[in-house]
Amino acid sequence: MGRVINNNTPGKRRNHMMRTIAEILRRLGQQGGDITDDVRDMTAMIIYCLRDIDASIIETIKAWEKRGYWKKADKFQLDWMWSEQYAQKLERLIREDNWHMLPDVMMQLFPHFTSIEINKMTRKPSTWEGAYDRLIEELE
Repeated sequence: MGRVINNNTPGKRRNHMMRTIAEILRRLGQQGGDITDDVRDMTAMIIYCLRDIDASIIETIKAWEKRGYWKKADKFQLDWMWSEQYAQKLERLIREDNWHMLPDVMMQLFPHFTSIEINKMTRKPSTWEGAYDRLIEELE
């Protein structure tokens, strides 16, 4: 029996989520100031992506610590600490119904995605459809 190779690495999943958030941020920037169902769904999807990014960070850190790369793991965790913080900040925004703060939070989040170049939108709106309803059910 041959060796099993896992192509779905934490880094690939993290890059996929980063790209998804970058595209959503671009779309949110093109929206007006109105809070529509689509804006709510996109915001909830950002929360799910940030949670997945945080989970991939933890997975990577565990693998590095297992090999004894303590300093590398600590630096990596510090570099990506923002993902969990923004997921919590956006959850609080939704829970407290403070949608007027959304543009400020998105502007704070945006610098983490400036390195991602978007020439063509590859994520379809079906990616985030219903995300808000799922999140609300989960938060209750």
